[in-house]
Amino acid sequence: MGKYLDALKAKSSSDQSAKSDISPPFGRISRFSRTLRVLESRCPDHVDVARWQQCVEDGRAFLAKWSAQAEALGWTSADLFGLHTPPANPHPSYRRLSRYDQTGLCWLLEGRPVVALTEATAAIEGPTGSITVYRKHNKPALGSLGDSLDDFE
Repeated sequence: MGKYLDALKAKSSSDQSAKSDISPPFGRISRFSRTLRVLESRCPDHVDVARWQQCVEDGRAFLAKWSAQAEALGWTSADLFGLHTPPANPHPSYRRLSRYDQTGLCWLLEGRPVVALTEATAAIEGPTGSITVYRKHNKPALGSLGDSLDDFE
């Protein structure tokens, strides 16, 4: 599957076994579950209903498998479900999901499973077996090369 995915899986499985004895007690609701419940209650403004429904499904699937490990690795609700804060008077074409740099992991899964998780990344498996790495920090904002002087450093 490739060196990077193998390394992620090895780290993920070792982290999982090391963390297995600190799993939350039965009946404890994680902060992620509370956030998902709020998200389930209504579609956020400036988000397509179909994408919202997919995010809710993906959030359930992610939390069923990765909740304890994500919490132990320091992931936050914003890392998983965050969205760009809309401007005061958004343009009619404004969509919150257009800001990749402020979009949480579950919004980007679109039915694809997370196959490995570290403190800074999630490996997402595509339908053909390809792997996309989501980085919770240092995500580039969308824009063409040259929009920022940082592009030339």
